[in-house]
Amino acid sequence: MKPSRAAVRRGVPQQAASFVVITGMSGAGKSQAIRALEDLGYFCVDNLPVALIPTFADLILQGRGEARRAAVVIDIREGAGLSGFPSIYRRLKRRYGRRVRLLFLEASDASLIRRYSETRRPHPLRTSKSVAESIHEERRRLLPLRRLADQVVDTSVLTVHDLRRRILESMGGRQTTTPLSVAILSFGFRRGVPADADLVFDVRFLPNPHFVSSLRRWSGRHARVRRYVLRSPAARKFLRMTAGLMKFLLPHYIAEGKTYLTVAIGCTGGRHRSVAMAEALGARLRRTKGIHLRVRHRDVSED
Repeated sequence: MKPSRAAVRRGVPQQAASFVVITGMSGAGKSQAIRALEDLGYFCVDNLPVALIPTFADLILQGRGEARRAAVVIDIREGAGLSGFPSIYRRLKRRYGRRVRLLFLEASDASLIRRYSETRRPHPLRTSKSVAESIHEERRRLLPLRRLADQVVDTSVLTVHDLRRRILESMGGRQTTTPLSVAILSFGFRRGVPADADLVFDVRFLPNPHFVSSLRRWSGRHARVRRYVLRSPAARKFLRMTAGLMKFLLPHYIAEGKTYLTVAIGCTGGRHRSVAMAEALGARLRRTKGIHLRVRHRDVSED
């Protein structure tokens, strides 16, 4: 399908249409896999009935909807209907080729038994005498799907973060992931620490413009207040060291798949010192690759 004229005029990048089916053993990480694809911008559906897959795939791959990429999870919960999937998948592969992919997740019996023991969740095949027997029966029923898979991932020794990285690299690479959303938030301790803060820095040790009559009316956004706050050696050193710490941490947060980060900077009232420092830190970090940064001020209104 050709991109729309409106999209071309706006310079919107056209992503290749893609349809991914995720299946595999219960407890092998299908939920984590679908979340990773959701972060990549895929329209995701869990436990879609097998009979609806051809219609949904046509809708995505023929460009009849807004979504260009989609992923669905099917598994043993489908019951008897699962036996019809191999023929459906073969038809889709003949029609769409590499734009359709089947990802199969598996793990060793010991790993799956341990995970069920830790979560205390029942296996979907509850009629079997034990978890081990349920796993054995599920593996037998899923064997035709495993043989069709474009990629098989063994999650036995993978952490949640390892699996996420494996999925992202397989389906498009990290360069297509959603940027880490970083909020630098100024606040006043008088009204409490922000509940969503991941990192909290206290700048109440800096000179306070509140006690300078010519500066009191302005917030830390004002150039005069900003110069006053940042002129001390302690403020400059704090800014340099904090920016360095953030530049060290951000790539690691991105690698671990973190999507949101709130850095809170507080002073007494949240109007002068914290605002000036938040603005200065934001300016230092704004060009950092892989992040979308915004500076917010909780306790100060527009000047």
